Amino acid sequence: MMIPKSLIRVLVVALGLVYTGMALGAMNAEEATQLGTVLTGVGAERAGNKEGTIPDYTGGITTPPKEYQPNSGVRPDPFAHEKPLFSIQAQNLEPYADKLTEGAKALMERYPTFRMDVYPTHRSVGFPEWVLDGTKKGAAQATTTNDGLILKDAQGGLPFPIPKSGYEAMWNHLTTYMANPALDSETWFVDSNGRSMLYGKGTFYIDNSQQWDPKFKGENNYYYYKGKFCATGPPRISGWAILYHDPVNWVKQGESCWVYLPGQRRVRLAPLACYDTPNIAGVNNVDDINMFNGSMDRFEFKIIGKKEMYVPYNCYKATYYIDEKELLGPHHPNPDHLRWELHRVWVVEGSLKEGKRHNYGLRRYYIDEDSWLILASDNYDLRGKLFRVGFAFLTQSYDVGAPTQHFYGFFDLDSRIYAVCNWPTKRGKVTYIQTPDPKDFSPEALIGGGIR
Repeated sequence: MMIPKSLIRVLVVALGLVYTGMALGAMNAEEATQLGTVLTGVGAERAGNKEGTIPDYTGGITTPPKEYQPNSGVRPDPFAHEKPLFSIQAQNLEPYADKLTEGAKALMERYPTFRMDVYPTHRSVGFPEWVLDGTKKGAAQATTTNDGLILKDAQGGLPFPIPKSGYEAMWNHLTTYMANPALDSETWFVDSNGRSMLYGKGTFYIDNSQQWDPKFKGENNYYYYKGKFCATGPPRISGWAILYHDPVNWVKQGESCWVYLPGQRRVRLAPLACYDTPNIAGVNNVDDINMFNGSMDRFEFKIIGKKEMYVPYNCYKATYYIDEKELLGPHHPNPDHLRWELHRVWVVEGSLKEGKRHNYGLRRYYIDEDSWLILASDNYDLRGKLFRVGFAFLTQSYDVGAPTQHFYGFFDLDSRIYAVCNWPTKRGKVTYIQTPDPKDFSPEALIGGGIR
Protein backbone atom coordinates (compact mmCIF):
# COMPACT_ATOMS: atom_id res chain seq x y z
CA MET A 1 0.00 0.00 0.00
CA MET A 2 1.31 3.44 -0.88
CA ILE A 3 2.43 5.85 1.83
CA PRO A 4 -0.19 8.55 1.27
CA LYS A 5 -2.73 6.12 2.70
CA SER A 6 -1.06 6.67 6.04
CA LEU A 7 -2.13 10.28 5.95
CA ILE A 8 -5.72 9.96 4.75
CA ARG A 9 -8.50 10.91 7.10
CA VAL A 10 -12.11 10.70 6.05
CA LEU A 11 -14.92 12.55 7.74
CA VAL A 12 -17.97 10.61 8.83
CA VAL A 13 -21.22 11.32 6.95
CA ALA A 14 -24.28 10.82 9.12
CA LEU A 15 -27.13 8.77 7.67
CA GLY A 16 -30.72 9.54 8.58
CA LEU A 17 -31.73 11.74 11.47
CA VAL A 18 -29.02 13.24 13.68
CA TYR A 19 -29.40 12.54 17.40
CA THR A 20 -28.35 15.57 19.42
CA GLY A 21 -27.68 13.77 22.71
CA MET A 22 -26.72 15.23 26.06
CA ALA A 23 -24.26 18.11 26.23
CA LEU A 24 -21.22 17.46 28.43
CA GLY A 25 -18.30 19.59 29.59
CA ALA A 26 -18.61 23.30 30.47
CA MET A 27 -16.27 23.71 33.46
CA ASN A 28 -18.03 25.37 36.39
CA ALA A 29 -16.80 28.34 38.42
CA GLU A 30 -15.46 26.24 41.28
CA GLU A 31 -13.44 24.10 38.89
CA ALA A 32 -12.10 27.20 37.14
CA THR A 33 -10.47 28.37 40.39
CA GLN A 34 -8.33 25.23 40.39
CA LEU A 35 -6.63 26.10 37.09
CA GLY A 36 -3.35 27.84 37.79
CA THR A 37 -3.52 26.98 41.52
CA VAL A 38 -3.72 23.32 42.57
CA LEU A 39 -3.85 22.42 38.89
CA THR A 40 -1.73 23.72 36.04
CA GLY A 41 -3.31 25.90 33.37
CA VAL A 42 -4.25 22.79 31.36
CA GLY A 43 -5.53 20.73 34.29
CA ALA A 44 -2.54 18.64 35.42
CA GLU A 45 -1.79 18.17 39.11
CA ARG A 46 0.71 20.84 40.03
CA ALA A 47 2.16 18.90 42.97
CA GLY A 48 4.56 16.04 42.49
CA ASN A 49 4.10 12.64 44.08
CA LYS A 50 4.84 11.83 47.72
CA GLU A 51 7.90 9.74 46.80
CA GLY A 52 9.48 12.68 45.00
CA THR A 53 9.96 10.65 41.83
CA ILE A 54 7.57 13.01 40.03
CA PRO A 55 8.49 16.64 40.80
CA ASP A 56 6.22 19.63 41.24
CA TYR A 57 5.26 21.43 38.05
CA THR A 58 7.14 24.73 37.68
CA GLY A 59 6.10 25.85 34.19
CA GLY A 60 8.12 23.60 31.92
CA ILE A 61 11.16 24.57 29.87
CA THR A 62 10.82 28.24 28.98
CA THR A 63 14.42 29.03 28.03
CA PRO A 64 16.19 27.10 25.24
CA PRO A 65 19.66 25.69 26.01
CA LYS A 66 22.51 28.04 25.13
CA GLU A 67 23.56 25.81 22.21
CA TYR A 68 20.15 26.11 20.53
CA GLN A 69 20.30 27.85 17.14
CA PRO A 70 17.07 29.77 16.42
CA ASN A 71 15.15 28.68 13.31
CA SER A 72 17.38 25.63 12.84
CA GLY A 73 14.53 23.21 13.41
CA VAL A 74 16.78 21.09 15.63
CA ARG A 75 16.52 21.21 19.43
CA PRO A 76 19.45 20.32 21.68
CA ASP A 77 18.69 17.94 24.54
CA PRO A 78 18.52 19.90 27.81
CA PHE A 79 19.18 16.65 29.71
CA ALA A 80 21.94 15.16 27.57
CA HIS A 81 24.27 14.94 30.57
CA GLU A 82 21.99 12.62 32.53
CA LYS A 83 22.48 8.88 32.99
CA PRO A 84 19.73 6.29 33.49
CA LEU A 85 18.61 5.70 37.07
CA PHE A 86 17.91 2.04 36.28
CA SER A 87 16.78 -0.23 33.46
CA ILE A 88 13.72 -2.47 33.21
CA GLN A 89 13.70 -5.64 31.14
CA ALA A 90 12.14 -9.09 31.21
CA GLN A 91 14.21 -10.51 34.08
CA ASN A 92 13.46 -7.65 36.51
CA LEU A 93 10.11 -6.23 35.37
CA GLU A 94 7.99 -7.59 38.25
CA PRO A 95 8.73 -4.78 40.79
CA TYR A 96 7.78 -2.22 38.12
CA ALA A 97 4.86 -4.09 36.55
CA ASP A 98 2.12 -1.81 37.93
CA LYS A 99 3.75 1.17 36.19
CA LEU A 100 4.25 -0.53 32.82
CA THR A 101 1.73 -0.69 30.00
CA GLU A 102 0.66 -4.15 28.95
CA GLY A 103 2.34 -3.43 25.64
CA ALA A 104 5.67 -2.68 27.28
CA LYS A 105 5.50 -5.92 29.27
CA ALA A 106 4.61 -7.88 26.14
CA LEU A 107 7.60 -6.49 24.25
CA MET A 108 9.93 -7.35 27.13
CA GLU A 109 8.59 -10.88 27.41
CA ARG A 110 8.78 -11.47 23.67
CA TYR A 111 12.15 -9.83 22.98
CA PRO A 112 14.90 -10.26 25.61
CA THR A 113 16.77 -7.36 23.98
CA PHE A 114 13.97 -4.87 24.69
CA ARG A 115 14.53 -2.75 27.76
CA MET A 116 13.52 0.63 29.15
CA ASP A 117 16.24 2.94 30.45
CA VAL A 118 14.51 5.11 33.06
CA TYR A 119 15.83 8.64 33.59
CA PRO A 120 14.94 11.37 36.12
CA THR A 121 11.51 12.81 35.50
CA HIS A 122 11.33 16.34 34.10
CA ARG A 123 7.98 18.05 33.62
CA SER A 124 9.32 19.95 30.64
CA VAL A 125 6.02 20.69 28.86
CA GLY A 126 4.99 24.33 28.87
CA PHE A 127 2.53 26.50 26.95
CA PRO A 128 2.43 30.24 26.17
CA GLU A 129 0.43 32.33 28.62
CA TRP A 130 -2.14 33.20 25.97
CA VAL A 131 -2.84 29.48 25.53
CA LEU A 132 -3.42 29.09 29.27
CA ASP A 133 -5.64 32.17 29.35
CA GLY A 134 -7.63 30.92 26.38
CA THR A 135 -8.03 27.50 28.00
CA LYS A 136 -9.48 28.98 31.18
CA LYS A 137 -11.92 31.14 29.25
CA GLY A 138 -12.85 28.57 26.63
CA ALA A 139 -13.34 25.67 29.02
CA ALA A 140 -16.11 27.59 30.76
CA GLN A 141 -18.28 27.14 27.67
CA ALA A 142 -16.89 24.13 25.75
CA THR A 143 -19.21 21.14 25.52
CA THR A 144 -19.74 18.01 23.49
CA THR A 145 -22.98 16.88 21.91
CA ASN A 146 -24.18 13.77 20.09
CA ASP A 147 -22.83 11.57 22.90
CA GLY A 148 -19.37 13.10 22.75
CA LEU A 149 -18.87 13.07 18.98
CA ILE A 150 -19.30 16.80 18.33
CA LEU A 151 -17.12 19.49 19.90
CA LYS A 152 -19.03 22.70 20.49
CA ASP A 153 -17.98 26.20 21.57
CA ALA A 154 -14.36 25.26 22.21
CA GLN A 155 -13.21 28.81 21.78
CA GLY A 156 -9.53 29.69 21.82
CA GLY A 157 -8.25 27.03 24.19
CA LEU A 158 -7.91 23.44 25.30
CA PRO A 159 -11.56 22.39 25.64
CA PHE A 160 -11.66 20.17 28.75
CA PRO A 161 -8.81 20.70 31.27
CA ILE A 162 -10.99 18.92 33.84
CA PRO A 163 -12.53 16.14 31.73
CA LYS A 164 -15.75 14.41 32.78
CA SER A 165 -15.78 11.68 30.13
CA GLY A 166 -13.45 9.63 27.98
CA TYR A 167 -14.60 11.56 24.92
CA GLU A 168 -13.55 14.85 26.51
CA ALA A 169 -10.11 13.45 27.35
CA MET A 170 -9.72 12.24 23.75
CA TRP A 171 -10.82 15.64 22.41
CA ASN A 172 -8.02 17.18 24.47
CA HIS A 173 -5.52 14.94 22.68
CA LEU A 174 -6.99 15.80 19.29
CA THR A 175 -7.00 19.56 19.87
CA THR A 176 -3.95 20.23 22.06
CA TYR A 177 -1.80 23.22 21.11
CA MET A 178 0.87 22.36 18.49
CA ALA A 179 1.98 25.79 17.20
CA ASN A 180 1.53 24.81 13.52
CA PRO A 181 4.61 22.69 12.78
CA ALA A 182 6.31 21.93 9.47
CA LEU A 183 7.93 18.54 9.96
CA ASP A 184 10.63 17.22 7.63
CA SER A 185 10.50 13.54 8.46
CA GLU A 186 10.77 9.90 7.42
CA THR A 187 8.70 6.76 8.05
CA TRP A 188 10.51 3.42 8.27
CA PHE A 189 9.20 -0.14 8.28
CA VAL A 190 11.08 -3.11 9.79
CA ASP A 191 10.02 -6.63 8.79
CA SER A 192 10.09 -9.81 10.90
CA ASN A 193 13.63 -10.57 9.70
CA GLY A 194 14.90 -7.20 10.90
CA ARG A 195 15.23 -5.66 7.43
CA SER A 196 14.41 -1.95 7.36
CA MET A 197 12.82 -0.07 4.46
CA LEU A 198 12.15 3.62 3.91
CA TYR A 199 8.40 3.81 3.53
CA GLY A 200 8.02 7.53 2.95
CA LYS A 201 9.69 10.90 3.46
CA GLY A 202 8.68 14.51 2.94
CA THR A 203 7.30 17.52 4.74
CA PHE A 204 4.22 17.35 6.91
CA TYR A 205 2.50 20.73 7.50
CA ILE A 206 -0.09 21.19 10.26
CA ASP A 207 -2.44 24.12 10.88
CA ASN A 208 -4.51 24.03 14.06
CA SER A 209 -4.69 27.80 14.41
CA GLN A 210 -8.46 27.90 13.98
CA GLN A 211 -8.91 25.97 17.22
CA TRP A 212 -6.86 28.63 19.03
CA ASP A 213 -8.56 31.62 17.45
CA PRO A 214 -10.70 33.50 20.03
CA LYS A 215 -13.32 33.89 17.29
CA PHE A 216 -13.54 30.10 16.90
CA LYS A 217 -17.10 29.07 17.67
CA GLY A 218 -17.78 25.51 16.46
CA GLU A 219 -20.05 23.61 15.77
CA ASN A 220 -20.31 23.61 11.95
CA ASN A 221 -17.80 24.51 9.23
CA TYR A 222 -14.87 24.67 11.63
CA TYR A 223 -11.78 22.51 11.65
CA TYR A 224 -9.58 21.87 14.64
CA TYR A 225 -6.82 20.39 12.47
CA LYS A 226 -5.64 20.72 8.89
CA GLY A 227 -2.75 18.65 7.58
CA LYS A 228 -0.79 18.52 4.35
CA PHE A 229 1.93 16.04 3.39
CA CYS A 230 4.22 16.55 0.40
CA ALA A 231 6.27 13.43 -0.41
CA THR A 232 9.86 13.63 -1.64
CA GLY A 233 10.68 9.93 -1.49
CA PRO A 234 11.17 7.09 -2.01
CA PRO A 235 10.92 7.36 -5.83
CA ARG A 236 7.65 5.42 -6.10
CA ILE A 237 5.75 8.16 -4.24
CA SER A 238 7.91 11.23 -4.86
CA GLY A 239 5.69 14.15 -5.83
CA TRP A 240 2.55 12.87 -4.14
CA ALA A 241 0.71 15.28 -1.87
CA ILE A 242 -2.31 14.90 0.36
CA LEU A 243 -4.49 17.30 2.30
CA TYR A 244 -7.11 16.69 4.97
CA HIS A 245 -9.36 18.78 7.19
CA ASP A 246 -10.63 17.40 10.53
CA PRO A 247 -13.90 19.01 11.71
CA VAL A 248 -15.32 19.69 15.14
CA ASN A 249 -18.54 18.10 13.87
CA TRP A 250 -17.79 14.60 12.57
CA VAL A 251 -21.50 13.81 12.33
CA LYS A 252 -22.78 16.47 9.93
CA GLN A 253 -19.72 17.29 7.84
CA GLY A 254 -18.64 15.13 4.94
CA GLU A 255 -15.33 14.01 3.53
CA SER A 256 -12.58 16.64 3.37
CA CYS A 257 -9.54 14.87 1.98
CA TRP A 258 -7.74 15.41 -1.32
CA VAL A 259 -4.73 13.84 -3.02
CA TYR A 260 -2.43 15.07 -5.80
CA LEU A 261 -0.96 12.39 -8.09
CA PRO A 262 1.94 13.68 -10.22
CA GLY A 263 1.29 11.13 -12.96
CA GLN A 264 -2.23 12.52 -13.43
CA ARG A 265 -1.30 16.15 -12.68
CA ARG A 266 -4.60 16.75 -10.96
CA VAL A 267 -6.12 16.92 -7.50
CA ARG A 268 -8.76 14.34 -6.64
CA LEU A 269 -10.97 13.65 -3.67
CA ALA A 270 -9.21 10.87 -1.78
CA PRO A 271 -10.68 7.36 -1.68
CA LEU A 272 -12.31 6.16 1.50
CA ALA A 273 -9.60 5.17 3.99
CA CYS A 274 -10.34 5.56 7.69
CA TYR A 275 -10.84 3.66 10.93
CA ASP A 276 -9.13 0.24 10.58
CA THR A 277 -7.93 0.67 7.00
CA PRO A 278 -4.44 -0.92 6.99
CA ASN A 279 -1.53 1.49 7.20
CA ILE A 280 2.27 1.14 6.76
CA ALA A 281 2.37 -2.47 5.58
CA GLY A 282 -0.23 -3.50 8.14
CA VAL A 283 1.68 -2.38 11.23
CA ASN A 284 -1.20 -0.15 12.31
CA ASN A 285 -4.47 1.42 11.13
CA VAL A 286 -5.23 4.78 9.60
CA ASP A 287 -6.91 5.81 12.86
CA ASP A 288 -3.66 4.99 14.72
CA ILE A 289 -1.89 7.94 13.04
CA ASN A 290 -0.57 10.26 15.77
CA MET A 291 -1.69 7.49 18.17
CA PHE A 292 -5.35 8.28 17.50
CA ASN A 293 -7.18 10.44 14.98
CA GLY A 294 -10.57 10.75 13.37
CA SER A 295 -14.11 10.16 14.56
CA MET A 296 -14.78 8.39 17.86
CA ASP A 297 -18.15 7.01 16.77
CA ARG A 298 -17.22 3.31 16.70
CA PHE A 299 -16.03 3.12 20.31
CA GLU A 300 -17.39 3.87 23.75
CA PHE A 301 -14.69 5.89 25.51
CA LYS A 302 -14.45 6.08 29.28
CA ILE A 303 -11.90 7.34 31.78
CA ILE A 304 -10.44 4.50 33.84
CA GLY A 305 -8.43 6.82 36.08
CA LYS A 306 -5.03 8.40 36.45
CA LYS A 307 -1.83 6.42 37.04
CA GLU A 308 1.91 6.83 37.36
CA MET A 309 3.47 5.11 34.35
CA TYR A 310 6.83 4.80 32.62
CA VAL A 311 6.40 6.48 29.23
CA PRO A 312 8.69 7.91 26.53
CA TYR A 313 9.59 11.50 27.45
CA ASN A 314 12.15 14.13 26.46
CA CYS A 315 13.37 11.93 23.60
CA TYR A 316 15.53 14.60 21.94
CA LYS A 317 18.38 12.25 21.06
CA ALA A 318 16.18 9.81 19.15
CA THR A 319 14.19 12.60 17.50
CA TYR A 320 16.98 14.79 16.16
CA TYR A 321 20.42 13.21 16.47
CA ILE A 322 20.52 9.67 15.08
CA ASP A 323 19.68 7.86 11.84
CA GLU A 324 18.14 4.53 10.88
CA LYS A 325 21.40 2.61 11.26
CA GLU A 326 21.57 3.67 14.89
CA LEU A 327 17.88 3.38 15.84
CA LEU A 328 16.30 0.53 13.86
CA GLY A 329 17.14 -2.81 15.38
CA PRO A 330 15.45 -6.17 14.75
CA HIS A 331 11.97 -6.28 16.33
CA HIS A 332 12.28 -2.92 18.13
CA PRO A 333 14.29 0.33 18.20
CA ASN A 334 17.70 0.30 19.87
CA PRO A 335 17.04 0.94 23.61
CA ASP A 336 20.33 2.83 23.91
CA HIS A 337 18.75 5.83 22.19
CA LEU A 338 15.37 6.00 23.93
CA ARG A 339 14.47 7.75 27.16
CA TRP A 340 11.68 6.75 29.57
CA GLU A 341 10.42 8.71 32.57
CA LEU A 342 7.79 8.31 35.28
CA HIS A 343 4.77 10.54 34.62
CA ARG A 344 1.11 10.68 35.55
CA VAL A 345 -1.21 9.75 32.72
CA TRP A 346 -4.93 9.59 32.18
CA VAL A 347 -5.97 6.05 31.27
CA VAL A 348 -8.83 6.02 28.74
CA GLU A 349 -10.41 2.89 27.30
CA GLY A 350 -12.36 2.60 24.09
CA SER A 351 -14.66 -0.42 23.77
CA LEU A 352 -16.07 -1.34 20.37
CA LYS A 353 -19.78 -0.50 20.25
CA GLU A 354 -22.29 -3.20 19.50
CA GLY A 355 -23.02 -3.37 15.79
CA LYS A 356 -19.88 -1.41 14.84
CA ARG A 357 -16.97 -2.84 12.81
CA HIS A 358 -13.28 -2.52 13.63
CA ASN A 359 -10.29 -4.85 13.99
CA TYR A 360 -9.78 -3.63 17.57
CA GLY A 361 -12.24 -4.77 20.18
CA LEU A 362 -10.61 -2.65 22.91
CA ARG A 363 -8.06 0.14 22.81
CA ARG A 364 -6.41 1.61 25.89
CA TYR A 365 -4.70 5.01 25.82
CA TYR A 366 -2.24 6.62 28.22
CA ILE A 367 -2.55 10.41 27.95
CA ASP A 368 0.13 12.61 29.50
CA GLU A 369 -1.42 14.96 32.06
CA ASP A 370 0.93 17.85 31.24
CA SER A 371 0.56 17.88 27.45
CA TRP A 372 -2.69 15.94 26.81
CA LEU A 373 -0.83 13.89 24.19
CA ILE A 374 -1.25 10.11 23.95
CA LEU A 375 2.15 8.59 24.74
CA ALA A 376 1.25 4.89 24.69
CA SER A 377 -1.55 2.62 23.49
CA ASP A 378 -2.51 -1.02 23.92
CA ASN A 379 -4.81 -2.36 21.20
CA TYR A 380 -6.66 -5.67 21.54
CA ASP A 381 -8.23 -7.77 18.81
CA LEU A 382 -11.83 -9.01 18.79
CA ARG A 383 -10.84 -12.08 20.84
CA GLY A 384 -9.41 -9.91 23.62
CA LYS A 385 -5.78 -10.65 22.73
CA LEU A 386 -3.19 -7.87 22.80
CA PHE A 387 -2.58 -7.17 19.13
CA ARG A 388 -0.69 -3.94 18.54
CA VAL A 389 1.36 -1.67 20.76
CA GLY A 390 2.10 2.02 20.20
CA PHE A 391 4.47 4.55 21.79
CA ALA A 392 4.97 8.26 21.05
CA PHE A 393 8.31 9.91 21.75
CA LEU A 394 7.55 13.31 23.26
CA THR A 395 9.77 16.35 23.07
CA GLN A 396 9.07 19.93 24.06
CA SER A 397 9.65 22.59 21.39
CA TYR A 398 10.80 25.07 23.99
CA ASP A 399 11.32 27.85 21.45
CA VAL A 400 7.58 28.07 20.70
CA GLY A 401 6.05 26.59 23.84
CA ALA A 402 4.53 23.47 22.28
CA PRO A 403 4.89 19.76 23.03
CA THR A 404 5.08 17.29 20.16
CA GLN A 405 4.68 13.53 19.71
CA HIS A 406 4.62 13.39 15.90
CA PHE A 407 7.44 10.82 16.09
CA TYR A 408 5.84 7.55 17.14
CA GLY A 409 6.19 3.78 16.71
CA PHE A 410 3.81 0.83 16.34
CA PHE A 411 4.51 -2.87 16.92
CA ASP A 412 2.43 -5.75 15.57
CA LEU A 413 2.89 -8.59 18.07
CA ASP A 414 1.48 -11.26 15.75
CA SER A 415 3.55 -10.42 12.68
CA ARG A 416 6.64 -9.30 14.64
CA ILE A 417 6.97 -6.18 12.52
CA TYR A 418 7.15 -2.54 13.51
CA ALA A 419 7.37 0.98 12.09
CA VAL A 420 8.58 4.38 13.23
CA CYS A 421 6.56 7.24 11.78
CA ASN A 422 7.07 10.96 11.17
CA TRP A 423 10.63 10.71 12.46
CA PRO A 424 12.84 13.77 11.77
CA THR A 425 16.16 11.85 12.10
CA LYS A 426 19.36 13.86 12.02
CA ARG A 427 18.56 14.69 8.39
CA GLY A 428 15.26 16.43 9.15
CA LYS A 429 13.93 19.26 11.27
CA VAL A 430 10.80 20.66 12.91
CA THR A 431 10.07 24.31 12.23
CA TYR A 432 6.89 26.30 12.86
CA ILE A 433 4.56 28.41 10.74
CA GLN A 434 3.89 31.60 12.64
CA THR A 435 0.72 32.56 10.77
CA PRO A 436 -0.58 29.82 8.45
CA ASP A 437 -2.14 31.04 5.23
CA PRO A 438 -5.51 29.31 4.66
CA LYS A 439 -4.68 29.16 0.95
CA ASP A 440 -1.76 26.85 1.73
CA PHE A 441 -4.22 24.32 3.15
CA SER A 442 -6.62 24.37 0.21
CA PRO A 443 -6.93 21.71 -2.53
CA GLU A 444 -5.47 24.14 -5.05
CA ALA A 445 -2.27 24.34 -3.02
CA LEU A 446 -1.59 20.63 -3.50
CA ILE A 447 -0.58 21.07 -7.14
CA GLY A 448 2.28 23.41 -6.32
CA GLY A 449 3.33 21.38 -3.27
CA GLY A 450 3.29 18.03 -4.99
CA ILE A 451 5.24 18.61 -8.23
CA ARG A 452 8.43 16.52 -8.40
